[in-house]
Amino acid sequence: MTPWRVRNLAEDDLDQVVRIWEESRDTPADPAVSLAEMISALRAGVPAVVAVVGDRIVGAAVSSTAQERAWVLRLAIARQWRHHGIGSVLLTALEERLVTQTGVRRIGALLPEGEMGEAAFRNSGYTSRPELRYFEKLLSAGSAEATLLDQLGGAVPEDGLWERIAGMSAEKAVIERRLVLPLENPDVAERYQLVPPRAVVLFGPPGTGKTTFAHGVASRLRWPFIEVFPYRLAADAQGVAEGLRHLFSQVEHLEQAVLFFDEAEEIASERQDPTTSAHRVTNELLKLIPLFRHGERRLLICATNAVRSLDPAFLRPGRFDYLIPIGPPDAEARRAIWIRYIGPDAATGVDLGTLVEASDGFTPADIEYAARTAAQTAFERHLSVGPRASGHLSQRTDDYVRAIAATPSSLTREDIEAFEGDLRTAGRV
Repeated sequence: MTPWRVRNLAEDDLDQVVRIWEESRDTPADPAVSLAEMISALRAGVPAVVAVVGDRIVGAAVSSTAQERAWVLRLAIARQWRHHGIGSVLLTALEERLVTQTGVRRIGALLPEGEMGEAAFRNSGYTSRPELRYFEKLLSAGSAEATLLDQLGGAVPEDGLWERIAGMSAEKAVIERRLVLPLENPDVAERYQLVPPRAVVLFGPPGTGKTTFAHGVASRLRWPFIEVFPYRLAADAQGVAEGLRHLFSQVEHLEQAVLFFDEAEEIASERQDPTTSAHRVTNELLKLIPLFRHGERRLLICATNAVRSLDPAFLRPGRFDYLIPIGPPDAEARRAIWIRYIGPDAATGVDLGTLVEASDGFTPADIEYAARTAAQTAFERHLSVGPRASGHLSQRTDDYVRAIAATPSSLTREDIEAFEGDLRTAGRV
């Protein structure tokens, strides 16, 4: 008989391990842990070992940990390699890793009655406890997803956000064609061998509407929107890298979702010193994105003010489908944004051309602030008239001009020049 040996499970072992699990079942009963749960656990880096003969995997054991207890999630051995002591050796090797890596003292396992592995557990010192009864509750897909979304802080944005994005028609058209339409029409895309996007970067100066566009895409698709705040990733984990793994494993259970990272440079900065935590976080995200891309109805959107600060590996095709610039609004876009905040009726009595020219270099957020300031001035003037106030609005061009003059632009000349440089080197639409 060819000798076999035990080693740690590696990333590229997954296909062989899944095949053994599916082929080696002895009973029709469903295992206590599903295949999807197993794969999520493996991608989260749980202790796992395999038995190999040459390059071929003939057995596997996978665990998980919860505080002071560990569980053997699945033990599987290829049929032709049973009764050679592989199961007991796999369990011993798994126990060694659990003790050294996690310090657990109690290890449990759940098997359907009659399933392969009972002898291996008994031979390895595990005790059956017939006085215990296993209870399980299966939530409906909708209930489970709602619970998971609540944990992730996600929700489907209100309807109509996409339609209410004013101005920025060029950027909106690109996002519509490249992202929304293929994701809305996957069957048509498949006919033309077009793979809908899985991950994109929106880049541009601060305040230009990247987050608004991300919300708008989720609203248009009617997909849950999950915004990730990097500083929170480490709150319930040992570090940001582990937090990322946990987050992506949770999102994998959602049927559809838009996962949004603002200020992506915080977790995807250029790798320089391999001893730093930032280097480890960037490495982790580089490994997670290809796995995320397997989902057909999930979209990762990363926004950044400085695409040049991202690690070059993120910008290569294969991880992000498109790098879409979101720049300051041009004159046409500024006019549309002013109309949105003034209102189409009141705008007829305001010199929009003057406002558009005076607000050159403003972001949509700057225009919103100036419009609100002018509206407050008009509102207070209306109330000061008292009973003599007329029924019509009294918005004036000079109210807006003064508000514009009092509103500092969010953008500096350096911001614009840096964005133009990114356009020349990084744009990919």
